[in-house]
Amino acid sequence: MARVILENVYKTFGTVEAVKDFCLEIEDKEFTILVGPSGCGKSTTLRMVAGLEEVTKGRIYIGDRLVNNLPPKDRDIAMVFQDYGLYPHMNVYKNMAFGLKLRKFPTEEVGQRVKEAAEILGIQELLHRKPRQLSGGQRQRVAVGRAIVRKPAVFLFDEPLSNLDAKLRVQMRAEISKLHNRLQTTIIYVTHDQVEAMTMGTKIVIMKDGIMQQVGSPMEVYENPKNLFVAGFIGSPSMNFIPAKITTQDSHLYVAMEDFTIAVPNSKESYYHHLAGQEIIFGIRPEHICDMRGRDFLNTECMLGASLRAQVDLIEPLGAETLLNMTVGKHNLTARVNPQARAKVHQEIELLLNMERMHIFEKEPPHLRVKSE
Repeated sequence: MARVILENVYKTFGTVEAVKDFCLEIEDKEFTILVGPSGCGKSTTLRMVAGLEEVTKGRIYIGDRLVNNLPPKDRDIAMVFQDYGLYPHMNVYKNMAFGLKLRKFPTEEVGQRVKEAAEILGIQELLHRKPRQLSGGQRQRVAVGRAIVRKPAVFLFDEPLSNLDAKLRVQMRAEISKLHNRLQTTIIYVTHDQVEAMTMGTKIVIMKDGIMQQVGSPMEVYENPKNLFVAGFIGSPSMNFIPAKITTQDSHLYVAMEDFTIAVPNSKESYYHHLAGQEIIFGIRPEHICDMRGRDFLNTECMLGASLRAQVDLIEPLGAETLLNMTVGKHNLTARVNPQARAKVHQEIELLLNMERMHIFEKEPPHLRVKSE
């Protein structure tokens, strides 16, 4: 196993900077997720670690070795792609053993490694089948098994679950997480799915336009997003944003929006006092809004929060919870509430906002910074 270090890494394609000044240290045995929208540079970064893309500027270390000029086969990595890349004319055993045979491993060791990987992945009974005889999930397991048999220092996953249906993706997320716990290896995993990032990673790296936006544990980036992009990208449904202004009255701070005004909690006043009189963006997550009439046990911590009235536009029952899409003045608001909520479409509802969990973002174009505890 090994740690991976990227120092001031750049990647340009002609005049386009795909990755800009990327600095990251991934510790040994860490499960790191690179997440962001399409075109943000996450796959390009992974391919530079793998040696499939040349680094324009900067340094990449795997373990104690500078690997910039090393070919992929000498970097002690194994990569799993979105496309399974299985040889259709070979059975599962031969697909998993192929890389080892190219490296002249003894036949007995090849068989032992394939057997161990098949047991880990639960595909012992599939070893004699051809890829066309496998389901999507089984093919993905074979692709992962082909990486496991190499016993690399670092595993690289490039959106490996994108081709699977929703139910199978959930299952495979759990399988890969269990695999990490069992193998205790370093994993770098690329995805555009923030749910995958939150549920699988020990460290999340959020990227946008080739630039790293924030690095931290899943809950750290969820609870303390550093900017509007991270706040809106992490969390499903995404955070509600409303333009507002910080005002003062009788030495107290208020968030003044176009149609209503809410007091800033005493616990946060000292922190936000310097923003008095400034235009800001008020943010609050759907799960920190509750239905005042519906005895919303999902959000009991907001029962002493600020109240406001909204008109319900759409109700989305999801079984264990209900999403309410509402209008407050000219602004849209989404709340995640108890399924027993009494809301009805086209009727007004009284809500409570947990202001202890609010976020305030400064309006400082082109960069928007969050002020958090």
